[in-house]
Amino acid sequence: MGHEFLAGETVLAFDLETTGISTNNDRIVQIALVGSDSSGEPVNYEHLINPRRAIPSGASGVHGIFDSDVKGLPDFSNYADKIHEMVEGAVIVGHNVRKFDMPMLDNEFRRIGKLPPRPKAVMDTLEIVRRVKMPRPHNLGSLCRRHGISLENAHTAAADAAASLLLFWRLTVDHSPMFRSTLKEVERWLIHGKTANDDSALGRGMNDLEMLDSLGKIRIDDGHYIIAFGRHRGRHLLEVKKIDPRYINWLLSPSGIEDDDARIKLKEYLS
Repeated sequence: MGHEFLAGETVLAFDLETTGISTNNDRIVQIALVGSDSSGEPVNYEHLINPRRAIPSGASGVHGIFDSDVKGLPDFSNYADKIHEMVEGAVIVGHNVRKFDMPMLDNEFRRIGKLPPRPKAVMDTLEIVRRVKMPRPHNLGSLCRRHGISLENAHTAAADAAASLLLFWRLTVDHSPMFRSTLKEVERWLIHGKTANDDSALGRGMNDLEMLDSLGKIRIDDGHYIIAFGRHRGRHLLEVKKIDPRYINWLLSPSGIEDDDARIKLKEYLS
């Protein structure tokens, strides 16, 4: 078994349904946290959330949540304290959760002027299947079928969260040698593909770095600017300028970085 590294931890599968795929501009319409707390008691938290904007028809076509379903419901601020309490210090499990669900959640907290919760670790099943070099496709539905996991009501937050948790358990068993480490070492392997014990070899984590802008999209590391979200998360700004100049043009627009002062500093840095 490969579960020993999770002994005594609160382990919660996390999934969101949203108004779209932009972690910066879209909003949460449903949240689910499913798993168990540190004492082994089951946790099952699920809510529809009023995004205070129209839900696009394309998004409704995916998750089946329409404006009429959330009309009159509280917005995110009503649930923020409880969600913070649950996620803070927990081990969060999900499929593409590190690059989508967690950044989406972080931005919802920052919009209401609150610091987002910090999980103890994130176990992303998409990262796991890539690290163990599992053949594609890597979407949650295909992986669940491959592992004999039923995924009824796909694209509802609770169903996807529960499925990702079952997939996670199965992967830790099937690839148990990769999980015979501490929780911190397992997460390091998922992110970096390294298992070195020396923290200094990898430097500070992204969340430890000073924020340039109010949402923390850009972080400061020894005078250099690091992108802390999206497809170039973790890369230096100058590196991205070389490989993806169109992305930099977008980043320097109000759609990319909303903070006017931060945009000015970035333009000076890149000039």
